[in-house]
Amino acid sequence: MIKLAGKYGDKPAEELPLLFHRILQNTIRDHYRRQKVRTNWVSLFSAFQPRHDEEEFDPLDVLEDDNNQSTPATPDSAMQQKQILALIEQALSNLPLRQREAFLLRYWEGLDTAETAKAMGCTEGSVKTHCSRANHALAATLKAKGVELP
Repeated sequence: MIKLAGKYGDKPAEELPLLFHRILQNTIRDHYRRQKVRTNWVSLFSAFQPRHDEEEFDPLDVLEDDNNQSTPATPDSAMQQKQILALIEQALSNLPLRQREAFLLRYWEGLDTAETAKAMGCTEGSVKTHCSRANHALAATLKAKGVELP
C-alpha cells in the first residue's frame, strides 16, 4: 500500500486496484527470488562446514557429485522448462481475478485457508471454491496444450 500511495497517488481511483494487484504480484515474486538466492548461498556455505568425526577437512569431499546433479541442464531441457513456465504464467493470467488471487495466496504465498480468506475478505469456503476452480482450470488449460505435470 505504501508503494501504491507513494508512486501512484495521482492516478485515478479506478486504476488503483489493478496497480495494487500488480505491485503485490511483483513484491511476492521479488520476495521468492531473494529467498531462493539466499537459500542457495546459505546451502553453498554450509556445505563447507567440517564433519564432526574428521580432523582434516577437504571441501572437495563435500562437493562430490555422485548423480551428476551439478551439471547444468541441457539446452533442450532448459528451453522446455522455460516454455512450460511461460504456459503456466499465461494460464494463470487467464484465470478470473478472485481465482488467481486465491491460488497465488494459497499456493505461491503459502497462506492457509483462514489467512487467505482474511486477506481476500471472504469465507474459507469461498477460498476453497476459488482454489479448486483455479486448479481445475489450470490443469485443463495445460493439458489442452500438452503439458502433464506430476
